[in-house]
Amino acid sequence: MNYRITHRTIYEYSEAVTVSHHAARLLPMENSSQQVSRTSLSVFPTPSVRKESRDYFGNAVCSFAIQEIHRHFEVIARSQVSVKVSTAPVLALSPVWEQVVANFRDPVSPADVAPYEFCMESPCIRLMPEYADYARASFPPGTPLLVGTRDLMCRIHDDFRYDRVATTVATPLDEVWQRRRGVCQDFAHVAVSALRSLGLPARYVSGYLRTYPAAGQPRLVGADASHAWFSVYCPVNGWMDFDPTNSLIPSAEHITVAVGRDFSDVSPLSGILTGGGEHKVRVSVDVEPLGG
Repeated sequence: MNYRITHRTIYEYSEAVTVSHHAARLLPMENSSQQVSRTSLSVFPTPSVRKESRDYFGNAVCSFAIQEIHRHFEVIARSQVSVKVSTAPVLALSPVWEQVVANFRDPVSPADVAPYEFCMESPCIRLMPEYADYARASFPPGTPLLVGTRDLMCRIHDDFRYDRVATTVATPLDEVWQRRRGVCQDFAHVAVSALRSLGLPARYVSGYLRTYPAAGQPRLVGADASHAWFSVYCPVNGWMDFDPTNSLIPSAEHITVAVGRDFSDVSPLSGILTGGGEHKVRVSVDVEPLGG
């Protein structure tokens, strides 16, 4: 499936900003199921310093500084991506989860060093007995890893309520856990925390999700969404994605932008600035299917 994606972010400040430094992770990544043919990132006002790079996790990062006084700041990311429709693995043929946990107990083999870092705590993720207990209901003894992960995904979808106003990007995981409500970012964090608390490597994925208009309604430009889901590492299949918000295994309608330990590693737009006062932010995402 081919897509043209436009992600627009606009900040309006109540007071003048004299200087600001930012990092944008807005351009899709390339992997075995996803090819990127065209990208651009436009920033207004025009930055005086700009650098393109890859971060530790391989994500595309644009770092830039605006050194002129401004009260309006806009970033527009455009990309064209092709996502392959791949055949899902037979989940029941994955290794039993206890064996995978054993692989990631110290000392780990050289082949498992890279996934091992995704077994540990990170800024938004805590390893807690109650998270492990929640996950364990999906992982009876001898359960294949991917079967248990799918069950955990489905339980999070059923047990947690999607609520756009219940949380912000700064809401801690324990509050989400207690209130049992939040958004895709929160549900991905719950899953990652539960899996890591069992000793399984899991990571956070940010990206886009193609959406569909209501029957008989036109597709609205900018009405698609930034999205988040999670991956678990399977020694046989590699990293496998699961979407607890929608209770499904991602396929050709999920476009990956970045991966990391949690949201703090993949924030679409972060930065520091001098001045600005209060601000308003508007974000629109358009995921346009293309022919071919």
